Parts: sequence; structure tokens; C-alpha cells
Amino acid sequence: GDSILGTNVNLGAGTKISNVRLDRGNVPIRNPDGSIIDSNMRKIGAMIGDSSELGCNVVTNPGAVIPSSSAIPPNTTVTGFWNHER
Repeated sequence: GDSILGTNVNLGAGTKISNVRLDRGNVPIRNPDGSIIDSNMRKIGAMIGDSSELGCNVVTNPGAVIPSSSAIPPNTTVTGFWNHER
């Protein structure tokens, strides 16, 4: 696939990891400080850190970055860098 999942990651039922933008452009990657890196790739999914939990029906947009030990509530859409504390 086009995503990177750490160890002990739980994807709730119905989780979807998108890996292509609708406009087919390069996928940007957001840093924690908000700066953007051009991945130079048209197809890249999510990067999910160790021991993270995604609730049921979570959707990640292309290039989503989820740090280790994150807990994402059900029915959430993740775009860019997920910066909510657990």
C-alpha cells in the first residue's frame, strides 16, 4: 500500500485511508509547525504512529500524519497533521 502504520495501531471498523487527491496533484505533507513539504508523489496515504487508535468510520485524507499514541474519535476526518492530545 501507500501508507505507513506503526506497531500496535488499531483501525476501527469502516476506517478509510485515502491515497490520491481528487485533482490528481502531488500530495502535500504538513509538519507539526504547519509548514508544508511537497512529497513529489501523486499517491501517498497516511503515516500513523505507534500505539494510535482510530475510531470507527475515521477517514484520512492523502498525506495525513498521525503522531504516536493518538486517539481519534469515530466519524472524524483527518487532514494534514493531527495535533490533538490523547
